[in-house]
Amino acid sequence: MISVKVKFRPSTVDGKEGSLYYQIIYKRVPRQFVTDYKIKTTEWNIYSGNLEFSQADMPRYNYLSTVIQKIEWDKRRFQQIFNRLLSSNKTFTTDDIVQEFQNQASEITLFNYMNNMISRFWKQGQYRTSETYSSTLNSFSEFRNGVDLYFEDMDSDLLLAYEYHLKSKSLSPNTISFYMKRLRAVYNKAIDDGFVENKNLFRRVFTSSEKTVKRAISLKHIKKLKNLDLGYSASKEFARDIFLFSFYTRGMSFVDIAYLQKKDLKGNVLTYRRKKTGQLLNIQWEHCMQEIVNKYSSSTISPYLLPIIKRPEGNVRKQYQNVQSLINRNLKNIGKDLNLPIPLTMYCARHSWASIARSEGIPISIISEGMGHDSESTTQIYLASLETQVIDKANRKILKLL
Repeated sequence: MISVKVKFRPSTVDGKEGSLYYQIIYKRVPRQFVTDYKIKTTEWNIYSGNLEFSQADMPRYNYLSTVIQKIEWDKRRFQQIFNRLLSSNKTFTTDDIVQEFQNQASEITLFNYMNNMISRFWKQGQYRTSETYSSTLNSFSEFRNGVDLYFEDMDSDLLLAYEYHLKSKSLSPNTISFYMKRLRAVYNKAIDDGFVENKNLFRRVFTSSEKTVKRAISLKHIKKLKNLDLGYSASKEFARDIFLFSFYTRGMSFVDIAYLQKKDLKGNVLTYRRKKTGQLLNIQWEHCMQEIVNKYSSSTISPYLLPIIKRPEGNVRKQYQNVQSLINRNLKNIGKDLNLPIPLTMYCARHSWASIARSEGIPISIISEGMGHDSESTTQIYLASLETQVIDKANRKILKLL
């Protein structure tokens, strides 16, 4: 059998934290493995060989609790490595156990596996996907207090506990589903890679979606927004104009607007490729679009059509994200000034174009193609609130007959 004991090595410097290390013994041969867990001398009970919590304040208590969880997890790792080596029917030593622990393939643990996926997405240019998985990892890591785990240690009870954790933070069902679906995608890929067997862990947690609240504003509100005098604030005026540019261009997403280049406009046709899907779209160039471009044109040699990315040699992704945040903040304030029924954001321009087009009798197939959707079912999501309004209007007509 294998023996794994936790030991404490005080620092040679007075007042400095010491290190915890493991003493691994197999067939009476001991070896040591130093961890990066640091504790104070007063936090170690030399008689019991355990950490002491009695004098710890709350932040320190939380830290020590996390260390204990990590120690328990490390012990399980040692035991699992020992069991695997034992079942191989090959001769091995204590050094082999320690070496396996130290050099163990990173894909075996959830956090490291996800980090590898995140890094791979980023290198492939799938920045948004990389960020969504990074957000999921941060959320789940917070729930776990930073303690990693093997895929085989995941079960439905753990996921239910995670779902309860997310609910306790007052997150919406769709946000909870967002995290769960990405966690499920990671788990399914680990199944494909052979790291775990499919146990259908996600059957008891919420991974579908609810209808989102209305995100579209009416044509009347679009007109009010267009005619609003914002000369007192250049920042608000720019936010309004970019919103209108998105509406004019069939609900073009902000990231696509940011990356538009002057060379994309040839004659009376604007051609661009959607960042999200890679689909190539052509838009007839109209006078209202040119007015906005003229308004913000400058003598700079920037290749971009609008001044969102101002330093092509810099971090362009960070630049457009910062501008997007500022624009949405200004739009929300403008929306409040206009007493709009919903918070005004760039995303509203896309929803509004779809809803207004539908209310004008334009077929869903045309709207879907105009927005660059992969399928009409995606467009239906944008139009869900409009269809509900049509049903409510029909219901009112029926009720009036009573």
